Amino acid sequence: MDDILVRPLRFDFSRVNESQFVWSESSPEFSIFMNALGIHVPYFERFLVQVMRQYRGELTDPNLRRDVQRIIGQESHHAFNFIQWNAAMIRRYPKVEQLAIDAQHYFNSAIKHRSRQFQIGFTAGYETFTFLGGMIILDRYSELMGRADPVMRALWVWHQVEEVEHGAVAFDFYKACYADKEWYRKLMVVYAFLHISWQAIQGFAHMIKVEGYYRKPKRALSAWRFFASFAKDLARAAIPVLSKHYHPRLHPICNEAQNPVAVAWRDYVAKDGDPYWLDEQAVRRLQTD
Repeated sequence: MDDILVRPLRFDFSRVNESQFVWSESSPEFSIFMNALGIHVPYFERFLVQVMRQYRGELTDPNLRRDVQRIIGQESHHAFNFIQWNAAMIRRYPKVEQLAIDAQHYFNSAIKHRSRQFQIGFTAGYETFTFLGGMIILDRYSELMGRADPVMRALWVWHQVEEVEHGAVAFDFYKACYADKEWYRKLMVVYAFLHISWQAIQGFAHMIKVEGYYRKPKRALSAWRFFASFAKDLARAAIPVLSKHYHPRLHPICNEAQNPVAVAWRDYVAKDGDPYWLDEQAVRRLQTD
């Protein structure tokens, strides 16, 4: 969290085989879950960018102002790529278009009509789960993405690494503005979890239907079991967040032994490794460099 780099990546999703929208062989349900989650994520990321740009002038800490500028850069590039991926997914999942429109309308309305406190609080609450999700996914990399489409694996490793890198910024931004309203921060954590869960449920239900899961009840049950299990992991990881002494840097999921995938990926990209394509050869290089 001390070295936030802005990496201006632009993924080419035409390289993803259209028969491989379920892009993880290691965990097909995980890839559907991430596809569903990713529908509304870019519109939150654009919301975050607008909120931080609007209120960053009020910050007095130069280090925080620097980190805010960097999270704005990272999230802007995330949003661009996920909107492009949504456009690709519409070819297979027709309801993605309306779900994306609904997400865009929600965040546009929040910018126009919700209070400053809500905007900054919801940003901090939502970023709680992108940070925790990033840690969980990277820790379970082999299980979830060990065998996966090279473009999509590269996209999600990049995204999760950067979500962890800037994992404290939205929290610090909120505390700089509302240090005396700890109760509201906790409320926004709960609100954000419910919001994220409902958005993901809608996309997930549509996608597993398109993929034929409901034709085999056991398969459908397995898919929803995965969804519930991952949501439970996120909720459990969020319990320390509700402590008045919480800070992302002090979360039990963080420790001095940084995630080896994240460390290796950063080194790999810094040494001119291809950030857009993580096939098996690239992964072997990433693991041995």
